[in-house]
Amino acid sequence: VQLQASGGGLVQPGGSLKLSCAGSGFNLNYYHIGWFRQAPGKEREGVSCISSSDGFTYYADSVKGRFTIARDNAKNAVYLQMNSLKPEDTAVYYCGAGRPILSTISRPSAYYYWGQGTQVTVSS
Repeated sequence: VQLQASGGGLVQPGGSLKLSCAGSGFNLNYYHIGWFRQAPGKEREGVSCISSSDGFTYYADSVKGRFTIARDNAKNAVYLQMNSLKPEDTAVYYCGAGRPILSTISRPSAYYYWGQGTQVTVSS
């Protein structure tokens, strides 16, 4: 069971990146998939989540209107489109798979499986 996060990089403020989370060894369609980020010296925080079945999505207030999460069931992948990036978005981004209840959807502890992380740096 593995998750592979990719798509990070260096981008200027106002730019865009698209992160990918691919699953191997298990079907992502059966899990809620969350994107989290961790900046140096800070705790891992929930950014966005998409449910396994009904299309419910969650966004942290700091990314609402800028980030979009989506599934591609045929490719067993989940994507995070990040637009209008800001320097404060700089962090290592991780994807996680789990079955959290609504009240825990943004908590890293509610997710079972994790990818290795991909670095996003927003800087001019």
